[in-house]
Amino acid sequence: MSRKKASSIHFFLLFVVMLILIWSMIKPEEGYKVWLMEVSPSLLVLIFLISSYNHFRLTTVSYVIISLLVILTIIGGHYSYSKVPLFTWIKDYFDLKRNHYDRFGHFLKGSMVIVILEILLKKTTLLKSKTTNFIALCITLAIGAFYEIIEWTSTKIGKEGKATKDFLGMQGDVWDAQLDMAFLLAGSILSLFFTKILYKVLEKPR
Repeated sequence: MSRKKASSIHFFLLFVVMLILIWSMIKPEEGYKVWLMEVSPSLLVLIFLISSYNHFRLTTVSYVIISLLVILTIIGGHYSYSKVPLFTWIKDYFDLKRNHYDRFGHFLKGSMVIVILEILLKKTTLLKSKTTNFIALCITLAIGAFYEIIEWTSTKIGKEGKATKDFLGMQGDVWDAQLDMAFLLAGSILSLFFTKILYKVLEKPR
């Protein structure tokens, strides 16, 4: 893919993300406090990627993954993770105990390992190997654990009111953080599996 074509795709992805962000800002279900708590990490990522685009450019695969994860967060910010309509319908239809949008989100966030792997290969002396994959997996889990700590800290710093509960999205599950990490791990391992297949296809002798 040419650099010009790749840039066009990247700007299109940014355009789609910005449209959904604007939609998300219009009367969020749980108010702007919950919206900002949910969306602010993604906004910081967007600002960093835009500001560093000309100096450090990722592959289109990574930008697609990042865009999907940002959109996932933005939608969760608009409705709050525990009240996303589609997953509320699934909850009611299958008589589940909770809305599983956050579980789905953590599973998809496992794909972040591909982005981290790319950064490691581009910015360090590490080469493609099982060790590098393991390091990328550990970093992904560390980021997920750090976010869980931020969620926990929010309950200690602020009052444990409605906004905090909506931000946490625990829905009465005392094992919420542990299950979130388990789904993140599963998503990461599955992503690495497909990355390995992709590498095999691209590097097949010609």
